[in-house]
Amino acid sequence: QVRLVESGGGFVQAGSSLRLSCAASGRASVRTVIGWFRQGPGDKRSFVAAFAFIGSRTHYEEAVKGRFTVSRGSAKNTVDLQMNNLEPADTGVYYCAAREDSLSILPGQYEYWGQGTQVTVST
Repeated sequence: QVRLVESGGGFVQAGSSLRLSCAASGRASVRTVIGWFRQGPGDKRSFVAAFAFIGSRTHYEEAVKGRFTVSRGSAKNTVDLQMNNLEPADTGVYYCAAREDSLSILPGQYEYWGQGTQVTVST
């Protein structure tokens, strides 16, 4: 069992920055892959970015490349999502999720999920 807790959401204006953090506990290991997903009102969860502890491999949704950075956090088993130049389209509940070994953009391939943190970007 892997327990995930997100933090760092908020209400900001377009062009601002936020840093989300995902803390993994329990059976998190070097094989763990952390994915970040966004769910807007009435939408399905969509892939934003993913980070693999082995090799610090990353993958991004095309729309966030150059604006978002996913990386290992300063605390053990923590993954951060630095979001710069935020746009209203980035609004939604952000979830982190965990799986093992390989990066994936598919929500159904992640086994564990956090409770989510709200990000709202105003114009």
